[in-house]
Amino acid sequence: MAIASNTGVISGKTRVVAIVADPIGHVRTPQAFNALMAQRGVDAVMVPFHVLPQDFASFMAAAPHIRSLAGLVVTIPFKETILSHCTELSDAARRVGAVNIVRFADAGNGARSVIGSNFDGAGFVGGLLAQGHELAARRVYLAGAGGAAKAIAHALAEQGIAALGIHNRSAERAEQLAQDLRAHHPQLQVHLADAAPTDYTLAINSTSLGLNESDALPFSPDHLPAGAVVAEAVMKTDVTPLLARAGARGLTVHFGRHMMEVQIERMAQFLNLI
Repeated sequence: MAIASNTGVISGKTRVVAIVADPIGHVRTPQAFNALMAQRGVDAVMVPFHVLPQDFASFMAAAPHIRSLAGLVVTIPFKETILSHCTELSDAARRVGAVNIVRFADAGNGARSVIGSNFDGAGFVGGLLAQGHELAARRVYLAGAGGAAKAIAHALAEQGIAALGIHNRSAERAEQLAQDLRAHHPQLQVHLADAAPTDYTLAINSTSLGLNESDALPFSPDHLPAGAVVAEAVMKTDVTPLLARAGARGLTVHFGRHMMEVQIERMAQFLNLI
């Protein structure tokens, strides 16, 4: 029995893209990516690879040798870990210190280079703009200081936001991100914030909290002003517990999938598939 692919049948010529995560069950990128490949008639398919953190180094040592593997989409918890496995980095990946996609390319003598880039920031900002949320001069609250948060913070700064408050369970990581932003974007007012934001018109969750129903909220939306937007990077479900709470207060909510919708075409281009 033949297995369906984007061009009809999986063959020996089908290009494979893996999405790598731990856990993996929440990912929604393969559905969107494969729909795009089908729409464009490209013989390529994205599949989930569940890799445990203790196995990641071994996986990255082997992955470039799989010649039908065009590249990897990288998500929690590997966006920073993968940096040391890349032979080249894009400017965006180097600036934020995180990678969410790698492309494998022939480097001569049978070797393959591992080229890392990052579309999280451009994807998240692009998703907000596509939904009609202007960013210039906003006061923004950001929960998280990991790989996605770094990319989102830099992309927001490039859009001309007025101020950014960063909250993270590790205050040290939050301060590191704040210092990096001050160095790259001296016009931006950056400060550390707590878990109960008040005077922000855009509040963003870039942590993994929300993947499970039992997770604590990444922050409380209860004291945000009327008209504020509460935005998610979590994509497992549209309405996370955070967005449910924000929506119940009458705040505008923005789904995590909007970031993915903007990213997938750029990812396909980066992988030389379209």
